[in-house]
Amino acid sequence: MKAILLDGSPANDLTGERLHIILQAELQSRGWETESYLLRENNIGNCAGDFFCWVRSPGVCNVDDDNRLIAAAIATCDLLVYLTPVTFGGYSSMLKRMVDHQIQNISPLFAQVNGEVHHQKRYNHYPDFLAVGWLETLDPQAEVVFRHLVGRNRLNFYAKTAIAGLVHTGQSKAEMRRLAQGWLDDLAKGVSSTPVALPDRPAGIHAGDPPRRALLLVGSPRTKKSTSNSLGVYLMDQLMARGLQVETRYLYTTLRSKEHWSEVLQALDACDLVLLAFPLYVDTLPAPVIEALERIAAYRLTHPRPAPQRFAAIVNCGFPEGRHMENAVAVSAMCARQAGFEWAGVLALAGGEGVVHGTPLAELDGRAIPLMKSLDLAADALAQGEPISQAAVDLLARPVVPTWLYRLFGGFGWKQMARRYGAEKQLRRQPYQ
Repeated sequence: MKAILLDGSPANDLTGERLHIILQAELQSRGWETESYLLRENNIGNCAGDFFCWVRSPGVCNVDDDNRLIAAAIATCDLLVYLTPVTFGGYSSMLKRMVDHQIQNISPLFAQVNGEVHHQKRYNHYPDFLAVGWLETLDPQAEVVFRHLVGRNRLNFYAKTAIAGLVHTGQSKAEMRRLAQGWLDDLAKGVSSTPVALPDRPAGIHAGDPPRRALLLVGSPRTKKSTSNSLGVYLMDQLMARGLQVETRYLYTTLRSKEHWSEVLQALDACDLVLLAFPLYVDTLPAPVIEALERIAAYRLTHPRPAPQRFAAIVNCGFPEGRHMENAVAVSAMCARQAGFEWAGVLALAGGEGVVHGTPLAELDGRAIPLMKSLDLAADALAQGEPISQAAVDLLARPVVPTWLYRLFGGFGWKQMARRYGAEKQLRRQPYQ
């Protein structure tokens, strides 16, 4: 039996170090062969969102770095372990960077799982799954979000048994060891953690004064050619028409530049309203977006803003059901709370990629009319210092494409893309098994 440990802890995290040592020792005492990856020491770039691992070199990421080595190890192991500080209810950006690359181990083609559209298996065998997160203080909301994310990952990565383990940094080594033994006992029995439902979306907060300046943060690797940009820029244009000054920044092109990131922080300090627009990546936010939010939250601890700032989000995903985005919505709201923002609400668009695909909304056909109406309503509310209205949320949540039609033509679309690279007959390739 082989176990792979992916450690997404930052340097000098004593809780992470303790848990890593404890889990590795417990696994080895039970006869497991273990292989550990301290992800901060690995060379792993961000997922580029190009889907080349599905249509150009099926099953293998286009970028030749350590993500390939780890993806191959995951494909041949019996137990996959995540170790991470709980970050806005989810995973650290360090861990999420590798999680995003795990899409190479599933197929682009579609299947129905528990009544939802998911991607098909690439391999016949997938490992059981243990995700262990730790928090400095008790936070029941964050714990529920974490457990929910683990449950969603279980579906997408086809784990027969999945455990969500939680630890508080004040617990002793003996207590952590007892918890670890319990998790491994449950895995041995094939007993998964009980699925949890997220609470209702948090209500937006009414502001005292209308905002004067808004900042759009686009969290897609496709930057100006992304659906996230199309939705966000349209909303910004509507806010500008209502008298606000607006500015747009692209997270993927700023994180690795001190100068550009400094400009983002300056823009953040100058605005009254922050709008985050991003695509869904493996059940929640993409790793670079999480990293940006980690940095913003840390910055706010040392640079508090005297006047309240508001935070809203727009998330989109390719799947036709909005349920896929529930965790991303919860993480966005959790981030707003932990970074000291006033929550102004969220819009979620399912199946929009097939309609928008980075095109300005005004250039699209009639299918974009409900999208624009929703964003118009959101602009009306946000410009007055009000939270995004339920009417705007409901309008954008309407199905863009029927599920049966999505499954039929979505699979055809992936085959067409693979044909361009001469890889259509390799879509089901299993390079790591």
